[in-house]
Amino acid sequence: MKYNPNFDVDSVLDLLRTVNEKYPEGSPEDEALRIAAVALFYVREKQRLEDYREFFRSFYTPAIDYIVVAQTFATREEADGWLASGKAQEGERVRIAGEGFRVIPERKGPGLRFLRSPLPEELMKKYPPESE
Repeated sequence: MKYNPNFDVDSVLDLLRTVNEKYPEGSPEDEALRIAAVALFYVREKQRLEDYREFFRSFYTPAIDYIVVAQTFATREEADGWLASGKAQEGERVRIAGEGFRVIPERKGPGLRFLRSPLPEELMKKYPPESE
């Protein structure tokens, strides 16, 4: 599903209202559509629409498109130098010699380290999707 990052809440609510008119009041469909509409009203009322947009985007974006590699290094030594430079931020994903890692805090004391975290393309090679 392609995500529309600028969906218009009012248009969505109008569409839900139009669809809801086709179902009798009190039916399971009526209830589900009302719950969805009220949830959108709530998100907008609480001024959390941007948070919801991000959640929606991440929910419908395949991991292979969602994970962003911040840096790519040919060698571990090059990556360790970058980590030691202080430019790295916790949570960043990097590729070192073709393998994925995440920047995480040191176990003891200050500083950051790398944790092996395969990237989606690595997992796709190791566990290809089954053909139907």
